[in-house]
Amino acid sequence: MKILVIEDSRMLRLAMERSLSKAGYEVTSVGDGQQGLDMAQSMHPDLILLDMMLPTLEGTGVLRQLRNDPGTKLIPVVVLSGLSQKNEQKLKTAGATAYFEKSKLDLDQNSGALVHLVQDLLPYANAGH
Repeated sequence: MKILVIEDSRMLRLAMERSLSKAGYEVTSVGDGQQGLDMAQSMHPDLILLDMMLPTLEGTGVLRQLRNDPGTKLIPVVVLSGLSQKNEQKLKTAGATAYFEKSKLDLDQNSGALVHLVQDLLPYANAGH
């Protein structure tokens, strides 16, 4: 399963890559929104982890363009945010499959909560392809 991580924090990006790779996923990561959108359109990952606060193109813009593109509209997108869950419903209405608070990323424990979320979304990813 191919996962695309779009996250501008190098430390978080590397930690997520390491955790997801250890769990057996093929992970590609980029540090800005436009690169992420381009990569999603060319590689057609099975799942996208998308930060909201990004340089060049913010996360909501990436999400909107992913949902408007027939080639990427079915790819599950997990929104990563440092903001509280009060934005969760708005983001799901905009097309996010799931919401994950960055504060729940336990980098010392290999981001177990994130890996579990990805595993839970596997049926959706497989259904989309």
